[in-house]
Amino acid sequence: MKSPSAKKIIVALDVATSKEALRLASLLADDVGLFKIGLQNYTAEGPALIRPISLLGPKVFLDLKLHDIPHTVAKAVEAASKLGVRMLTIHLSGGSEMIRAAVSARSDSLLLLGVTVLTSSTDETLGEIGIAGKTSDQVLRLAGLGVQNGIDGLVASPHEARMLRAGFGDKITIVTPGIRPAGADPGDQRRFATPREAIDAGADYLVIGRPITGAPDPKAAAQDVAEELAR
Repeated sequence: MKSPSAKKIIVALDVATSKEALRLASLLADDVGLFKIGLQNYTAEGPALIRPISLLGPKVFLDLKLHDIPHTVAKAVEAASKLGVRMLTIHLSGGSEMIRAAVSARSDSLLLLGVTVLTSSTDETLGEIGIAGKTSDQVLRLAGLGVQNGIDGLVASPHEARMLRAGFGDKITIVTPGIRPAGADPGDQRRFATPREAIDAGADYLVIGRPITGAPDPKAAAQDVAEELAR
């Protein structure tokens, strides 16, 4: 039986081909809780990639970060619900009307997650697009907007997870990208943490990509993360 720690791991299948994504999913199905399909693979393969991965056991986290007019986002959420995915992301910067439209369109089995500020962003990045203040302030502002309008959970960096858990308690699910096991290359992440640090900060699920998928032995890498969480 899969351990509670393994169920917290979401592996990002951000690889070049559907063949490689399916190979990794088959290899890791017994060791993780969900697989994330993002823009790269969904643009290339669409729903055809979701179905075979879902049959392996772990659920699918469809990370499309939807941001459009309310009607269009609602229809996209409705379509994702019909695919049977477990999690789907929208950008909370789309505003309250868009968030409410997305919430009303989701199925009972779909967790709708709000994206606040991308983990690659910094205070300087926000300044470039006209948002003054600290990244943490913007995260809290958008998180509050999402919770007020019925969002199920939030995607937030490890450095904001503790703040969000303190602010919103157990009524939200926190999914945390930017996870890098000790000694791993941070890549393009700017706000990252180890798996244990993120869970201790209040994260419910951890999104991990290259430290697992790019490892010489991806299965062993996933098991190492689960063991770190169990300790």
